[in-house]
Amino acid sequence: MSEATASHFCRNFGRYQLQAQREPVQVTSHGRVTGYFVSEAEFAHYQDLLRKEREILLVGRLPADAVAAIEVSQYPEGHDDLDALVDDETGR
Repeated sequence: MSEATASHFCRNFGRYQLQAQREPVQVTSHGRVTGYFVSEAEFAHYQDLLRKEREILLVGRLPADAVAAIEVSQYPEGHDDLDALVDDETGR
């Protein structure tokens, strides 16, 4: 990631506009980060991640009985290899 002071960023906007197509540009003022300049594609990706994060957090609102049912659920017969994968990821 590249870095630019706010005044340098303003004076050389075109340069950083092109650079942001390759990587985010960190903008600082008086030695502190004030923000990041990113491409349209990178910002769209960020927005998509935020949307997915909100969807995932909604699962946290499941009733306790639904959570308990999920915790004890098993794959159908013949899928023991998948149980082993889940056990590895959950630390069971």
